[in-house]
Amino acid sequence: MSRPSVVITGGTGYIGQRLIPMLVDRGFHVRAIVRKGSESRVASGAQIAIGDVRDRASIEAHLLPGCIVVQLVGTPKPSPAKAAEFEALDYVSAHECVEAAKAVGVRHFVYVSVARPAPIMRAYVDVRRRVEEEIVASGIPHTFVRPWYVLGPGHRWPYFFIPLYWLFRVWPSTRDGATRLGLVTLKQMLNTLAWSVETAGADSRTLNVVDIKRIGSAKNKTTA
Repeated sequence: MSRPSVVITGGTGYIGQRLIPMLVDRGFHVRAIVRKGSESRVASGAQIAIGDVRDRASIEAHLLPGCIVVQLVGTPKPSPAKAAEFEALDYVSAHECVEAAKAVGVRHFVYVSVARPAPIMRAYVDVRRRVEEEIVASGIPHTFVRPWYVLGPGHRWPYFFIPLYWLFRVWPSTRDGATRLGLVTLKQMLNTLAWSVETAGADSRTLNVVDIKRIGSAKNKTTA
């Protein structure tokens, strides 16, 4: 049985460049929508589609009925000072992608969101909350993947706080927050996204930090 096609936005980013080879190795036909001039940054094995991820018609032209969409577009190195960028890029690209997906009739929508509630990055969290609500309202089966911070190359400074996370999980008053806003590794995140694509169907699900750690660390990965 052939696998459905996967269309990725944000395929040249931190996660997208690493996710594409994993999906290709699993037998998926992967199409990456990228802006002109970024073709060389697309991982080998993906079909390159030139488009504007902030324009509905441009996205819709590259979607396929029955495909799986993975929305990875996001402002690099997010910080509280980048609220305007979250609105202009993160929200607009996701909103337009959801509308395009509705028009085409995609099979499943995988969206990288964020853990919440959270005490900081309120503009970032708010954008992702609104996008989640739009995806739910669209009626498209979906998977929300909600990490807080992904540890990996170039993203290692939170390792210094791991002892504090351990302490916060021990104390009853801070246990819930430490669990909900826990750190996940890049490998766990990639494995969870690959699993989300492989198991994408008619059901919708939300994967929080505990789920990302569990799925991303499992030795035996589920395949479709």
